[in-house]
Amino acid sequence: MNATPSLADLFAARDRDAYLAGLAGQGPVSRGRYFDGTPIWIVTGHPESLTVLTDARFGSDPARQTAIDVAAVAGLPADVAPYLMRTLGVYDPPDHTRLRRLVARGFTARRVEHLRPRIREITDRLLDGLPPRCDLLAEFACPLPIQVICELLGVPEGDRAVWRGWAAELTAPDLDRVAAGARGLVGYMTALIGAKRARGGDDLISALIRVREEDGDRLTDEELTALSISVLIAGHETTVGLISQSVRLLLTRPELADFLRADPSRVPAAVEEFLRWTGPAEIAVMRYARAPVELAGVAIAAGEAVQVVYAAANRDPRRFDAPGLLDPARPDNGHLGFGHGIHYCLGAALARAETQIALERLLSRFPRLALVVEPAELTWRPGPQRALTALPVQLTAPA
Repeated sequence: MNATPSLADLFAARDRDAYLAGLAGQGPVSRGRYFDGTPIWIVTGHPESLTVLTDARFGSDPARQTAIDVAAVAGLPADVAPYLMRTLGVYDPPDHTRLRRLVARGFTARRVEHLRPRIREITDRLLDGLPPRCDLLAEFACPLPIQVICELLGVPEGDRAVWRGWAAELTAPDLDRVAAGARGLVGYMTALIGAKRARGGDDLISALIRVREEDGDRLTDEELTALSISVLIAGHETTVGLISQSVRLLLTRPELADFLRADPSRVPAAVEEFLRWTGPAEIAVMRYARAPVELAGVAIAAGEAVQVVYAAANRDPRRFDAPGLLDPARPDNGHLGFGHGIHYCLGAALARAETQIALERLLSRFPRLALVVEPAELTWRPGPQRALTALPVQLTAPA
């Protein structure tokens, strides 16, 4: 472990768990570097992370600091950066409170419960169409949450491959591709909002448009476009990772799959443990100290950037008994897989429901589901989310 580790090193590491353990070993709050080399504070302790995520002395708005040009580091052109940078995660109250309230109505626990039958229907239809050997990531874990979030938002079925391609470019190593993907995505969403404004609908985007038309002071055109894009992207990426990584754990630990098959009511608790153990969101949106703060004996000056590392905090032995043990029945599982505080993941209930249903149906329908490669041959995409590149399986293992 370098004396001043960087986020770039973490996301390029072949063994992220080992790198995360090294970060945590430097203390709950330690010095690190952003992707461009800018000094930041890295927070790996669980209680310290809760402080950063809930204490009003830490804000999320990057405009409150001048050390890091986050949009430039991400490769976003100035003409479209506001639409992709102004997600809910970078707003502070009162704007955050106003915007989250407008979007949250589409993701309430009650709304998600009403969606469960439709999620099961989509799940079974996708499973019906799987060939005996397939890439479960590309043919199941990816299309399931994409179809669910697109139906919720009102994205036409024929457009899904197009915007998905643009969204994928946002994480490309070539910054020209990032810029092209960003412009394509913003242009698409602008056109879709225009079409929905003309004809209306009962989806979430149409509901946000009605808010815009009826009370323009509550939602600007830029906010409407940015919110629609952020919900579309966040509404599927995290769930794709959670489903595929959960299945990977089941396929590499047969006793775990047997434990859940014996009693499907155990699946929800197991999903919480999968979120703690290998949640797809490994870091939080960057926070910035709005005033001098002392955290774990470290003095953080006003304006300095603070990066919470969920994946390390989720294995803090001060919070979890035997944190290195994957326990599908773990009690009191206070993980940070969906964040914490006012920026707690808006779609957490939906992601849980999709993952629970996906695992229940897979375990029930394919009792001999198996990997067709050695576990060590599975590869991960570099980047801020822990994401597999593929998950090759056979639905019925040979005798």
